[in-house]
Amino acid sequence: MPDAASVPAAAALIGDSEFDRDTAVVRREPGVYDIDLSAGWTIINAVNGGYLLAVLGRALADTLPHPDPFTVSAHYLTASQPGPAVVRTETVRTGRTLSTGQASLFQYDADGNEVERIRVLASYGDLGALPDDVRTTAVPPVIPPLERCLGPEDGPAPVEGSSAITDRLMLKLDPSTLGWALGAPSGKGEMRAWFGLADGRDADPLSLLLTVDALPPTAFEIGLTGWVPTVELTVHVRRRPASGPLRVSITTRNLAGGFLEEDAEVWDSEDRLVAQSRQLARVRLG
Repeated sequence: MPDAASVPAAAALIGDSEFDRDTAVVRREPGVYDIDLSAGWTIINAVNGGYLLAVLGRALADTLPHPDPFTVSAHYLTASQPGPAVVRTETVRTGRTLSTGQASLFQYDADGNEVERIRVLASYGDLGALPDDVRTTAVPPVIPPLERCLGPEDGPAPVEGSSAITDRLMLKLDPSTLGWALGAPSGKGEMRAWFGLADGRDADPLSLLLTVDALPPTAFEIGLTGWVPTVELTVHVRRRPASGPLRVSITTRNLAGGFLEEDAEVWDSEDRLVAQSRQLARVRLG
């Protein structure tokens, strides 16, 4: 029987949800965690960056004294593959309302050499302790009702560039951002969708780290195809989301030199902005 140090971190949260099972890290010793990265969260052959961020986010939640990610900044160094991985965490600073830590995920190459895949610096706090005062000019995205939006299952063939991850998501895209799927991209760097997990698990701060990176890339609607790997991704979690489907809006304003930015907003069922992110991604031109 495993001892207390080898049980999954945050084991109380792990139930029937595939997301919770597949992001569960096993504490080998303080600051060192093992995980088998699931092939169920891949895009083509690479593990999705948002899923990886949630894995590291869970390890940091076990390491730091505060429960919720407030800001997480990740640099993706090499593509992760399904299979065994090691996460190493370090506490950088602990304060009364915020604690900061860093984490890296490692895998081994064919020659047995350890390769760092992703490195994260994050600050954690308690979202439940924040004041209720909100002063904002942000407004939720305008998306048709969920029943009028389209998912991968509504097309005659799998959505180009998607893979196993789509089976784990409830993803319904705004038809006005789906021109790329019909061979007629609008040229606008926009993607909007209703979002949830396919097994019905409600969103929480940890799953928001996946949400911001789970839609098709805006590059598709610009007229580009192929893999769009993330170089850097920063996520700000603003509130614990209410129960119900989320609305996600992602925009790109500038593509230059083979790189583009994606700015994401995530809104919950009570019209609250619960997460924001910006990422830099590489695109294949020509």
